[in-house]
Amino acid sequence: MKQALIIIDVQNDYFEQGKMELYQPQQTLEKILKLREHFRLNQLPVFYIQHFNTKKGATFFLPESYGVALHPQLLPVASHTEFIILKNHPNSFWQTDLHQKLQQQSIEQLVICGMMTHMCVDSTTRCAAELGYQPILIADACATRSLEFNSTITQAPDVQNSFLAALTFFAKVQSVEQFTH
Repeated sequence: MKQALIIIDVQNDYFEQGKMELYQPQQTLEKILKLREHFRLNQLPVFYIQHFNTKKGATFFLPESYGVALHPQLLPVASHTEFIILKNHPNSFWQTDLHQKLQQQSIEQLVICGMMTHMCVDSTTRCAAELGYQPILIADACATRSLEFNSTITQAPDVQNSFLAALTFFAKVQSVEQFTH
């Protein structure tokens, strides 16, 4: 079964001094880099998803800003098997050519990681399952942040665990270590 790696929104605004810093983004990046190395060594495709926020009043991922750029440690190599997919919505498939490019590469299964677990990772993983890609979600290669609802703050580790638990219905959820061994 031919796999591809989907790296969602690992962009400067999610890191220290960015406009939407996540919980432990650098640790997450280190796991993503290990995962990407596994795909490169096995000569499997890597898709970098890059979000451009075009909503009126948006505060991060603004076009032509430093924050919208992919993290400098994660830049793709010039190759026929690494692609950048630009998106404007949480679901990486919605109004993009991701599905078409996956089909051109004969991809049968997606390995998904990136940022934010509760938003773009969630939306993309659910859609990948609905499209038949049998996703594997790499839990420790995803990052989120604390959320507030009804004047109650849910801490980032609890947000992460809640979303990962829900996504077990749509994906096989593993760690980088479990996936690469």
